[in-house]
Formats: sequence, structure tokens, C-alpha cells
Amino acid sequence: MQNIKPDCNDFRSVARALTVVENDLNGADDLLKKLSFNKAVPVIGVTGPPGAGKSTLVNALISNLLTKGLKIAVLAIDPTSPFNFGSLLGDRIRMAPQFNHPDVFIRSLATRGSLGGLSAKTIEMADVLRASGFDYVLIETVGVGQSEIEIAGLADITLLVLVPESGDEIQNIKSGLMEIADAFVVNKADRPDADLFANNLKKIIDQKHEGPIPVFKTIASSSEGINEITDFILSAPNIRNTRKELLLAERAYKIIQHKRMADINKKKLQLTIAEASNDPNFNLYSFVDGYF
Repeated sequence: MQNIKPDCNDFRSVARALTVVENDLNGADDLLKKLSFNKAVPVIGVTGPPGAGKSTLVNALISNLLTKGLKIAVLAIDPTSPFNFGSLLGDRIRMAPQFNHPDVFIRSLATRGSLGGLSAKTIEMADVLRASGFDYVLIETVGVGQSEIEIAGLADITLLVLVPESGDEIQNIKSGLMEIADAFVVNKADRPDADLFANNLKKIIDQKHEGPIPVFKTIASSSEGINEITDFILSAPNIRNTRKELLLAERAYKIIQHKRMADINKKKLQLTIAEASNDPNFNLYSFVDGYF
């Protein structure tokens, strides 16, 4: 039985607790049930398409938040290969300057085949970090499929990061994606047409939202525009309180889904279906029905 109480002043205890929860080790359920939340710890979601500069932006945000004397935890959701289930861990490379800071804890988490980009364990691990006493928890998603929508079910504040090159595609962005963002970040704003893209984005937001949604222009690589985003985060800790019940239901659904699928081993499934598919009469639906 694991008896671990994660504490942001002891990173080893936090790392051990996350390992126990992520891998469903002995005592994981008991650890989660005993988590206590003694202070409000906002979860900041940073999402957007690949190449938008999310990791660089997070790195700059961390630097700014540290100047306020805050302790920061980061969950970096890494892509997982569908063939060997290995995580690329690219975010660790881009956030390297923060790894040795005593007030920053960074953990990479593989998507483990989740099509939405969020591991089923993300919610539980975020709660471990919240219960550890950090001041802010930042979660960067892999930015594929439905991850931009899913992060809204986990984060208190969601930042959607885009680049000027998204201009041709902005009209086709799903309305659900537009609705989940609490702020938009046009990164790499030194590129051509950045102002035009930001203005068009504001017009689209005004059409889809009743209240004002900020659009920030940044050059994260040189920390330009980061102060404005930091001020927004610090001044809006309870921005999603009106959706508390919905967000809790989404989290509960994810946890229930994970528990019901806990006995399905994806690697074993691949091996089994590889053998079964050699039958010329193979039928996927009959296979799935007989798999349980």
C-alpha cells in the first residue's frame, strides 16, 4: 500500500504520487480519495495546432509567474506513437530552461493512444498537483483532434494559441473550438499578416460571443506580449465558476470511462486482432462483440 502525501515543497513526493496514479500502482485509488484541496489552484490549459509555439509560450509564462513568487506545476501532454506507444517528450526539450528551478515542477504525460490528445490520467494527475499546493497548474495539450475541446473540461482558463498562417483556415474553425477559449493568443506575431489575422479573429469572436474575449499578440521566443497574458491569468482565477457543474460532469465521465476500459490492454488487442484478421471471413463487429 502506497502512503504518499504530495507536497509542492518536496518534489520527490509529488513525483512518486504522480507515478502511482499514472500507472495504477497499489494504493492509487486510496491516494486519490484522500486528496485534500486546501486552496484554490487554477488550472490553465494551453492548446492549439502543432507548430503554434505552445511550449515556448508556456516557458515564457512560467518565467513571468516566477517573478511573482509563485510555485508552478506543468503537465506537458506528449504525442504517443500508435505503434509502440512511446512518448516523444519534445516539450521537455523546449522547457529545459525551467527544469532546475526550485519552484517549477514539470511532468510529461503520454496520450497513450487517446484520440482526443488528453490521457485519461490527465484529470487525476492534475488533481494530484492541485492538492500538492502549487499556485498554478499549466497543462499543454498535444493539439490534435478534439484535444482543444477536451481541455475545456479540465481547465479553469483555456488559452488557444494560433499563428498568422492560420488565417486561411480561421473561417473553418469549429464553433465548439471558438467557444471553449477564454483568450486567444496569436503567437509569432512578427510574421506577415499577423495584424490582419488578429483583426479578423476578433471579428469572428465578436460574432460568436456575447462578452469580450481577449486576443493577445505575442512573440513567445522573445517574451513579447507575455506580460499581458500573465496579467490576464492572475486577474481571472475563477473565470469558469459558472460552468462548474458541467466541468465536474465531464471529469467524472472521463474517470468512469477509464475505469470501465481498465481491463482492455491495447497492445494485446493489436496482437489478437492481427491474428484474427488473417481469417478471410473476418468481421470487425463480430470480433468486437466476442472480445468481451
